[in-house]
Amino acid sequence: MSAGTVPRVGVWAGAKVPIGLVAAPQIMTDAAVIAAADQDTEQFAVLYDRYAAGLYRYAYRRVGAEHAEDVVAETFAIAFRRRRTYDRSRPDARPWLYGIATKEIARWHRSEEARLRAWSRSDVRHTEESPADRVAERVSASAAGPELAEALRRLTPGDRDVLLLEAWGDLTQEQIAQTLGIRPGTARSRLHRARRQVRAALGAGATDELEAGR
Repeated sequence: MSAGTVPRVGVWAGAKVPIGLVAAPQIMTDAAVIAAADQDTEQFAVLYDRYAAGLYRYAYRRVGAEHAEDVVAETFAIAFRRRRTYDRSRPDARPWLYGIATKEIARWHRSEEARLRAWSRSDVRHTEESPADRVAERVSASAAGPELAEALRRLTPGDRDVLLLEAWGDLTQEQIAQTLGIRPGTARSRLHRARRQVRAALGAGATDELEAGR
């Protein structure tokens, strides 16, 4: 599955307004879209349209282009099959989707380890690059050089998930807890530990460099 294979589907909910006034259309919540997909499965494409690009960037940074498309495709295939089990009291489906994607990424654990190991052995700061290359660098672990890649590689998988869901998935701590099915306090603890370990290895600004690619 690729971004070009799923059509853009607009789903809007109208609102009653006083005569003479025009209300801006309201976009349906993710939960409402998932509910609508029970009657019309084409509506599920709205979630793909909203979140596929962000999920791809997250997967690409973790496991590379070779597996990122597979991660995204499988994430939406699983989400579609499980749509009737989604907790529709949660209007935002991002934590749900990122949770599925993170579990899929875990299947490619060796690829992520190899990717980080390769970054840790490279010297990206001494290569000739175009301006576009320099922009692209800021959204990967190589942006801060091999030391950051090695620090990420040394984190436990659970701590790495929490740190990268915040830095590259742009999720809040509460959303991360939903994503991983853990308590908010556990998410905070893991994030604190991961940040402390990365900063101990690289200095106080290390996690700021990592988050520069949001």
